[in-house]
Amino acid sequence: MAIVTIDSRDATPIYAQLERGLRAAIATGRLKPGDQLPTVRQLAVDLRINANTVARVYMELERAGVIETRRGVGSFISASPAKARPPSEHQRRLKAFVTRVLADADAAGFSSDELISQLRMQQKEGA
Repeated sequence: MAIVTIDSRDATPIYAQLERGLRAAIATGRLKPGDQLPTVRQLAVDLRINANTVARVYMELERAGVIETRRGVGSFISASPAKARPPSEHQRRLKAFVTRVLADADAAGFSSDELISQLRMQQKEGA
């Protein structure tokens, strides 16, 4: 079984599907730090995609600190599940969190200015 799948009917570019699939496999624990990835050529054959596409994704993931490539040995997972999440996922989760905090503050009768002021004060105090 392949570690990720590619849907040729999906409008999302193949490289984006592959990157998202690898990040998801790490984030869900299917791939763990230290696990070795298939070679570029092997994954390309398994998924029936161009090896240059796999190489591009591996390079992007290495640049992001998600994988580590050792010359002559292979590519290995180096990121924790939390770090493997795409930056957009982090931003989406942060936005949802802030929305909940603002809604809770509003329901408790606090203005957003009061909330921000209190956050800043507590940050300065180190609390």
